[in-house]
Amino acid sequence: QVQLLESGGGLVQAGGSLRLACGAPGRTFSNSAMGWFRQAPGREREFVAAISGRGATTDYANSVKGRFTISRDNVKNMVSLQMNSLQPEDTGVYYCGASGSFVVSRETSRYGYWGQGTQVTVSS
Repeated sequence: QVQLLESGGGLVQAGGSLRLACGAPGRTFSNSAMGWFRQAPGREREFVAAISGRGATTDYANSVKGRFTISRDNVKNMVSLQMNSLQPEDTGVYYCGASGSFVVSRETSRYGYWGQGTQVTVSS
């Protein structure tokens, strides 16, 4: 089973920043769209951001647009999520997903590979 590895989560005060990273040791996903999703306690996993296989197209949830930036480095086989102006409602477990397509998608069903998640907690 292919495993993605997320890192960079932590505890931050409102208004602060964090940078999440996702890698796939031993595998390449340069032809796959990659996405970040998050899940708060008692809620379903929700879309945050996605980037196409070559990085030409990005998509963001309205709640994070203008504050978060997704990027990828296909040479290093890494995807990052820069999160600025964090708010308590951004709290949750953040998951990285790899799609079977190069086209961005907001649907979790489009992503066949997932990491174990990294906790982001924003205090008020």
